[in-house]
Amino acid sequence: MSDQLPVLELDDNDYPEIRESVAKICEGFPGEYWRNLEMQGVEGSYPTAFVQALTEAGYLAALIPEEFGGAGLPIRAGAVILETIHASGCNAAACHAQMYTMGTVLRHGSPEQKTKYLPKIASGELRLQAFGVTEPTTGSDTTQLKTRAERDGNDYIVNGQKVWTSRALHSDLMLLLARTTAPDQVKRRSDGLSTFLVDMRAARGNGMEIKPIDAMVNHNTTEIFFDNLRIPGDSLIGEEGKGFRYILDGMNAERILISGESMGDGRYMTKRAVEYANERVVFGRPIGQNQGVQFPIAKAYADLQAADLMARKAAGLFEAGRDCGAEANMSKHLTSEAAWACAEACFTTFGGFAFATEYDIERKWREIRLYRTAPISTNMILGYIGQHVLGMPRSY
Repeated sequence: MSDQLPVLELDDNDYPEIRESVAKICEGFPGEYWRNLEMQGVEGSYPTAFVQALTEAGYLAALIPEEFGGAGLPIRAGAVILETIHASGCNAAACHAQMYTMGTVLRHGSPEQKTKYLPKIASGELRLQAFGVTEPTTGSDTTQLKTRAERDGNDYIVNGQKVWTSRALHSDLMLLLARTTAPDQVKRRSDGLSTFLVDMRAARGNGMEIKPIDAMVNHNTTEIFFDNLRIPGDSLIGEEGKGFRYILDGMNAERILISGESMGDGRYMTKRAVEYANERVVFGRPIGQNQGVQFPIAKAYADLQAADLMARKAAGLFEAGRDCGAEANMSKHLTSEAAWACAEACFTTFGGFAFATEYDIERKWREIRLYRTAPISTNMILGYIGQHVLGMPRSY
């Protein structure tokens, strides 16, 4: 018998058919496609053809149950889809929200809402991409949001403002979080918030205005203004006043799926760094032979592999219906930090050429940096771990 301990091999190729198929789609959208989009300006930068290709292949409906026209796959499969997109050099930010926003409708919507909306979302007839939560004056302090939805007969009247609402100009439906009970009339600050599914086709020009935000990354983000927007009462998802809990439920799925994107980004940057380090010759030797180049790439890769384990654990707990708030948050934190380390190592390896747009390094570098800030920042996650996992006093 061998004295060596058995080696635990991590299978990077779970769902191989999905990985192969998604990668094949991504081949039709090389770096030039994404670079050209950035040159179109904020109004014309949405990757419509890419999103349509994913929709027609059924990947944006992967997590919708079969009874509603989807594939009924587990969340790990969704993360693999997003990971493969990003590992191929593409960007799923234009469509990833559809995977986790529809979960709020699936888990907390009425039978009528599920029947009305989910099949059309699955087929691509309706796009559920907009997630109206963040506000200019409250940021990550969601429980203090000021957008109000007040009852008026059978309807609600919405007034307020949202910001960083990505894809709003390219979405038919929006998941909206608004206050329905004043803060001084609830016991807990998380009470009195309600979730609505807003038909943006009817709302635009009738009390809702959307303005694009020109940002560092091509994220198609906007700010939204509500001025006496009237929405029907059946727009309410679940019970009035309990919307914050519904949103948190969806946020665990969001964190897990975003972790897949960060994993893909890290793999993309590592692959590019290794290839360049092996082929670039300076002073008569490949630059990858130099420890100053090789070691940062190796360390970032090791951290990325470790982060992958937490991402898989979070997905497993989510599918089992168990509490996964800590794991989902730690997964998002670890994968985003590891991907950023991979990006930094790759950028340094390419040197001056990393700044040249034709190499796509600076584009992916900008995209990867986003996930240390959004959809939840590193510090917010550390605060969550400190308070809810380690039992220390609330830090904010």
